[in-house]
Amino acid sequence: MFKVYINQNAAKKLNKFIPFIYNNEVISFKGEIVSGSVCDIYSQDELFLGKGFFNSQSKIMIRVLTLKNEEINYDFFKKRIINAVNHRQTLGFTNCLRLVFGEADLLPGLVVDKYADILVCQFTSLGMYKINNMIKDILVEVLNPRGIYYRNDININEKEGIPLEKGYLYQEFPTKVLVKENDISFYVDVKDGQKTGYFLDQKLNRDYLKYYVKDKVVLDCFSHTGGFALNAAKWGAKEVVALDISKFACDTILDNAKLNNFTNIKTICQDAFSYLHEEEIKNKYDIIVLDPPAFTKSKDTVKKAYKGYKDINLCALKALKQGGYLFTFSCSQHMTLELFLQMINEAIIDSKRICQMVDFRIQSPDHPMLLNGLELYLKCVVIRVLE
Repeated sequence: MFKVYINQNAAKKLNKFIPFIYNNEVISFKGEIVSGSVCDIYSQDELFLGKGFFNSQSKIMIRVLTLKNEEINYDFFKKRIINAVNHRQTLGFTNCLRLVFGEADLLPGLVVDKYADILVCQFTSLGMYKINNMIKDILVEVLNPRGIYYRNDININEKEGIPLEKGYLYQEFPTKVLVKENDISFYVDVKDGQKTGYFLDQKLNRDYLKYYVKDKVVLDCFSHTGGFALNAAKWGAKEVVALDISKFACDTILDNAKLNNFTNIKTICQDAFSYLHEEEIKNKYDIIVLDPPAFTKSKDTVKKAYKGYKDINLCALKALKQGGYLFTFSCSQHMTLELFLQMINEAIIDSKRICQMVDFRIQSPDHPMLLNGLELYLKCVVIRVLE
């Protein structure tokens, strides 16, 4: 077995099960170096520490699989996948959900999403990519899907040495799939949609609008395919405005509204920044949802992203009526919770409004996270404008 020796700092991290070992934490090797293979992890004094996927091309040189000296084979991955699936079944999520969430489910580099009877996989570690056929066989055995699609067309895979490609992994099927979330029907495009087709991590946050929107005028910014807008309509909003720069997105929102017989949704096809700056929308809305894409995907761009977040939050606060609510989100782990709250506070001060923080929410529980110091990625703060 190929052995990798790591420094003392990395060994301490491993004891906390922080599942990444970086190239500058690796001291030496013993055996044939094969990227994408499983390696044994040892300390400097020859103490066995665990096993993981090795990749000499990646800054994350080892993605830790286990701290035990156990066989890494079909049964190992099957047990891990069944354990992940059991959690989602406990939640009662069946139709539209994330089944496997990478490191959080002890399956580094593997995402599996379920849309009705279709599965979509992403392989983001070279080791997981090399065993994609084994993963397919396990998913077929455990879940018996109608088909499986894979979406490796994400830029980070270039750093892993994984081809940027997508296609069928098991059986062919129409790639627009009718699903239900929170008893709302809509189509997910697993071939060309965002992520694996849809933003699944906001499931319960979208449904949470039910406590706020009845008989209210709602603005859903960066609406995409209308997730928040559709839930607001379902829960009795007087009027819902779905705002998105993409005409395709706006057309999709209206199609989804028609599919559910919602007549209280309209769309505005416009850049959210420009719309929120319009003078005539001041004090117009009862509820505003700000769920933008990640403005920063690295530490180097946090400062610029901070300004963008503050700008839209400041404008949204001015556009709310007295007593109105702002649902504001960040989906970037580099925009830390501390920074996010600081930004919101500065936006409130600059808006010259008096506000309450009434709730704080994170991603849906089918997107768990390890409690080992990794940064919280999805954050939602609910703000109420008092005056």
